[in-house]
Amino acid sequence: MNKINGALAYDLPSTGPWAALVFLVSLNLRPSIAAVGPVLSQIGTGLHWAEGVQGVLTAIPLLAFAAVSPLVTFLARRIGIDMSILLALLCIAAGDAIRSFGGGVGIWLGTVVFASAIAVGNVLVPVIAKRDYAGHVAMATGVYSGCITAGSATAGLLSAPLAQMWGGWRASLAFWSVPPLVVAALWALRILHNRKVVIASAGGTIETSDTGDIDDIGDRSTTANAQNPHSAQRPACSTQSSHGVFTRVLRRPMTWYVTAFMGLQSSAFYTMSNWMPSIGYDASTAGVHLFIFQGIGIFSGLLIPKLMNVRGNQVCAALTASAPMFIAGLGMLLLPHLMPVWAFVGGCAQGASLVVALALIALRGRDSAETVVLSGVAQSFGYLIASLGPLMFGVLVQATGGHHVPLMVFTFVAFLQCVVAVVVGRPSKM
Repeated sequence: MNKINGALAYDLPSTGPWAALVFLVSLNLRPSIAAVGPVLSQIGTGLHWAEGVQGVLTAIPLLAFAAVSPLVTFLARRIGIDMSILLALLCIAAGDAIRSFGGGVGIWLGTVVFASAIAVGNVLVPVIAKRDYAGHVAMATGVYSGCITAGSATAGLLSAPLAQMWGGWRASLAFWSVPPLVVAALWALRILHNRKVVIASAGGTIETSDTGDIDDIGDRSTTANAQNPHSAQRPACSTQSSHGVFTRVLRRPMTWYVTAFMGLQSSAFYTMSNWMPSIGYDASTAGVHLFIFQGIGIFSGLLIPKLMNVRGNQVCAALTASAPMFIAGLGMLLLPHLMPVWAFVGGCAQGASLVVALALIALRGRDSAETVVLSGVAQSFGYLIASLGPLMFGVLVQATGGHHVPLMVFTFVAFLQCVVAVVVGRPSKM
């Protein structure tokens, strides 16, 4: 048994409560990010940061996603999927603690640490869900996606009250290091359970049972496939040149339409999540608005698939998912006192847009090899585009002294998403 297969040998399909632990992992993939928005102004005041610096802080997780995600497959090959998840949970907890108690440098270092760890979870949770729920992949995908959104919404709701209760933003953000530690302990028990199964098995016949999940990430056509671009780093298929597929996909205009849609919808979500709480309301009220925004996305994400094949294309779904964010932007500009309404409307957009973006990746790849490459390009470059949203918003707030100009830019970007939605929704005939 070689070292790599020896590590992967313990990544066995699990059942019952052991399998359901993946959903607890999902709950921990956004709170560290979502908890920042309601206390961002407190962070800026406490550290004497202008809005531009705050914008840089909010962009770091997205930059980390883009940089780290393509490397995750190599980590999983080295130590195994389940061990990678355990390491990610521990690093999320460590990053949260460093951010809160590491001083001026610690807030930057901690953010990089937990964001990089979250990128590992983003990649591997879909793989585990596919492996452990092989007969119910769609159900598992919906549940873990809902758990990600629920974790985000809960963190946004509790962040400001915890800061008020415990005397500041540091203690509030440090709280989110506790849940991943608890789940890490449970995940370690799962690994020990699987180790016992392996030891009890005759001759190590299952030593490569999970290797296929790593190598064949791109071979599924469900939404889970679209969430894992990073198997684009796998070895080339024997029947195709990986370089040839990569070049062909890059030359196709549809690749860049899908990438633009992915980036624009992510930009809108993270801009709203980080900056909406600072628009004219106290931290606790803003946390409620953020909870509405993120919570309603669970339901809109479940409903939008019904529109994914209207008249044989996805224009209806993509435009229906995009238009509410444009409406929310206009509403915040013209009637800011109705923020709960715009939080609800924007929430309808963000949940549905994510599902449409992931589905488009799966639909626009002509075969599994192309889908892997398309997914890698769309999500890596998409996160880079998305990072500009919260960063630019903060810079514009600092430059103009208010929220009117950045909201105008935000609304224009939301309009661009609607335009791209019409183009990307039409299947390419090339």
